[in-house]
Amino acid sequence: MPLLSSYTGQALEAGLDEAGRGCLAGPVFAAAVILPSDFNPRFLNDSKQLTAKRREALRPVICTEAVAWAVGQASVAEIGTLNIAQASYLAMHRAVQALAIAPAHLLVDGNRFRPLPGYEHTCVIGGDGLYRNIAAASILAKTFRDEHMQVLAAEFPEYGWEQNAGYPTQNHRAAIKVHGPSAHHRMGFRLLSLNG
Repeated sequence: MPLLSSYTGQALEAGLDEAGRGCLAGPVFAAAVILPSDFNPRFLNDSKQLTAKRREALRPVICTEAVAWAVGQASVAEIGTLNIAQASYLAMHRAVQALAIAPAHLLVDGNRFRPLPGYEHTCVIGGDGLYRNIAAASILAKTFRDEHMQVLAAEFPEYGWEQNAGYPTQNHRAAIKVHGPSAHHRMGFRLLSLNG
């Protein structure tokens, strides 16, 4: 099914999505994207349905052709203080507030969102596979976060972040068991598997 251009039909509707919520390490990233109504490049979809190569190819297209876009993040310290859900909302709020043009409506991927004063919002479960603006936001959040984790991987090569981006893979958990956690690990998360 082709992705829809918007939920409300308003020209300045912004799609919002986050990346890195389920990771053991690194910040959580979020993006807000306002697209032209006729924006519909080939392969645009939920970032999880795309190869890394296609995500990277779509990123400059989105950044160049979007009416406005911005990326926000919440740090590991903020995740520890607030919890991951609230930190994800904070990253989304920061992305919205960084937009060069104020959106008329926020279309949020997922089933929950902390209201941002001055903005109406709608939550859509699986929205990144339904709406172009959320799909674009998912691609930006994912690619910018992956890029950030590549930088951290150069400083902490033992955890394999260039491959796992901080997600709880078997190799990542094994590296934590051997080397212990880094300053970028989320200490409130279960870093080691229950059987290991």
